[in-house]
Amino acid sequence: MERRQLIRKTSKAMSIRRQCDILQVSRSGLYYRPLGESPENLKIMELMDRHATTFPAEGVLSMVNMLAGKGYKVNHKRVRRLLGKMGHRTLYPKKYLSQSGLAEYKRPYLLRNLGINRANQVWSVDITYIPMKKGFMYCTGIIDVYSRKIVGWGISNSLEAQHCVDVFEDAVRKHGKPEIINSDQGTQFTSHKWTSAVEHKGIKVSMDGKGRATDNRWIERFWRTLKHQYIYLNPASDGLELHENIKFYIGYYNTDKVHQTINGIPNEIYKESIQKQQILTNNQVILV
Repeated sequence: MERRQLIRKTSKAMSIRRQCDILQVSRSGLYYRPLGESPENLKIMELMDRHATTFPAEGVLSMVNMLAGKGYKVNHKRVRRLLGKMGHRTLYPKKYLSQSGLAEYKRPYLLRNLGINRANQVWSVDITYIPMKKGFMYCTGIIDVYSRKIVGWGISNSLEAQHCVDVFEDAVRKHGKPEIINSDQGTQFTSHKWTSAVEHKGIKVSMDGKGRATDNRWIERFWRTLKHQYIYLNPASDGLELHENIKFYIGYYNTDKVHQTINGIPNEIYKESIQKQQILTNNQVILV
């Protein structure tokens, strides 16, 4: 038996990272292996993902009706199971989100009526389902709300919190700390691992109201753009190809794509804002 087959992804006693360290298994090799379902379920999941990215507020019954219109007679239990596997919390809140013990890690929504006027003031983070030719994976992304620059991302075949923490810590190493980071109430984020990693750095944690997709709209809009403009048109065959595809698109999005809302290119807007903040900080030091 291969050592990677000994990994237990559902283990509550030991994280996947720790198991990989003990067994000396490459986490990238493990994480880049697509998850599988039956061919029909994979098609259903792709159709639901396309529908959800366009109509994020619609629920299970809308999905059932949409699928019926495309020739798939699927009951609500099957739709709920597949949505849960896809991680679509806005459409299907997972039952275990309301279990006792998670409430202590939930945080209030801090962005209401907040004027966002500089880079690294607010980041928005989320994890989304990514369909492939055979199977699917998940992508964690972090966007700077002011500039719309993607400051961090990574793919995995696991929904565990550690992957989100890894992406977050990599983003902080590259770009510095935000003042606030906003997420939904997914189990990755309503966890000790996530909140402690963020708050230990002195960053405020903000979370959407339950089921309010618009509270985290910046990263949700990026997912819609990524999927409709690239992922659906270029389905990857394996995890490494998917990684390269997303890397290519994010490079284009950050450095070349003019964003209508900010009337500019994310990288340029981000850099200009950071430089202004540095000048202000230097001037304050001189005055003191």
